[in-house]
Amino acid sequence: MQAKEASVEARDALGTLCEVYWNPVFEFVRREGRTSEESQELTQEFFKRILEGGLGNVRPDKSRFRSYLLGAVKHFLADAKRDQATIRRGGAVEIHSIESSGSGTSPGLQIADPAQPDADALFDRAWALALIERGLLQVQLYYEKLGKTEQFDVLKPWLMGNSTELSVASAAVQLALSPNAVTVAIHRLRKNFRMAIQEELSVTLTNSDDLDEELTYLIRVLS
Repeated sequence: MQAKEASVEARDALGTLCEVYWNPVFEFVRREGRTSEESQELTQEFFKRILEGGLGNVRPDKSRFRSYLLGAVKHFLADAKRDQATIRRGGAVEIHSIESSGSGTSPGLQIADPAQPDADALFDRAWALALIERGLLQVQLYYEKLGKTEQFDVLKPWLMGNSTELSVASAAVQLALSPNAVTVAIHRLRKNFRMAIQEELSVTLTNSDDLDEELTYLIRVLS
């Protein structure tokens, strides 16, 4: 909602949204059979249009922002494909070649690998990973402000699911704390991380009742 306003704060908000969702959009675009370079160009063009034209008629009370953005990307790609076909053939009639690799003046169809995950699923997973990354960054900055950078670095594995390589006793030795104090610190770190993720999710929700549903969906996507 802030990004739709005509102000410096609105531009900053829109820039933040573009930064958060750049990789999910890129993964979606690339999944449809495009090269990495072409996917980057299309992704840049998509966000360039958003930055220039704003969010249009987005209705936050009607859907999740991620759903709105995915629909906008699909619409953008459809327009891009239609424009390319028109320019390439000199008219409005679109004719497809059956050759996936293309030859001569016809680039052929861009066929995605069926063994790869569905494009929508890739978008959602990239969205989830982006949220996790931003949540981790927020917690890291918080611990740095507290002067507890070392504690965050040592205990971070308990957030990422690979803590089996480090025991609580070993962490206690590294941090010069008792094992009980480390256990409490891990619990507090997880709580802060969950709050950070909730905050990242809440900025694209207008109904707080949807937060638990989004958290559940986030976990399902990551698993």
